[in-house]
Amino acid sequence: EVQLVESGGGLVQAGDSLRLSCETSGFTSGGYFIGWFRQAPGKEREGVACISSTDGSDYYAFAAAGRFSLSSDKAKTIWYLQMDSLKPEDTGTYYCAAVNFLGCRDVGWKGSDGYVRYWGKGTQVIVSS
Repeated sequence: EVQLVESGGGLVQAGDSLRLSCETSGFTSGGYFIGWFRQAPGKEREGVACISSTDGSDYYAFAAAGRFSLSSDKAKTIWYLQMDSLKPEDTGTYYCAAVNFLGCRDVGWKGSDGYVRYWGKGTQVIVSS
């Protein structure tokens, strides 16, 4: 069974950086896609970024492009979302997820969370102004 566990959330100030981690297990196929989604209070969940485990291709929502980046450890069991120049509007619960190619490629589009196959439980990020 695929499992994803997020960590690294917290309270930071605007302009700070934060790195979220997603520890994964249970993947049996050679290739998969790890997506990051977030949900702010009172708002719909939205895609943030996504990366391919096979070739490292990454995709970003407009709000994340240029400020967020994706990486993994050598074993490709821990996936990271590096968030720089954080803004108060980045506040929310961040989820990592196993998503298919379409959900990864279109992570910045509404409805990309519909392609998620497995979800983590989330980690909260609060950015104060």
